[in-house]
Amino acid sequence: MFGLGPTELIIIAVIILLIFGAKRIPEIGKGLGGAISEFKKVKKEISSKDDDKGHDGEKVPEKNDDQPTLENKVVNKVMEQVPGVKKAMDVKKKVEQVKKIVK
Repeated sequence: MFGLGPTELIIIAVIILLIFGAKRIPEIGKGLGGAISEFKKVKKEISSKDDDKGHDGEKVPEKNDDQPTLENKVVNKVMEQVPGVKKAMDVKKKVEQVKKIVK
């Protein structure tokens, strides 16, 4: 598909190893795996909610309006599990506050 042979994959793996280090790679993999599994779980929840429709095709109104959206759930899970994302989001918020002050 992309024309990547074993040599190219080994070179990519070495570059990733040099960038992140041997200790951080398992943490990153674990965080991404957890985020993907959480995304699948939320996707199943949403599809099961779509199945809960009335007889005439209208959706049954949900009782919990305070539940976060799919995007918020995924963002929160990624921030918890992937190292460095929470810190980057905090920095982004601070930069936005500084921009507001400067204007």
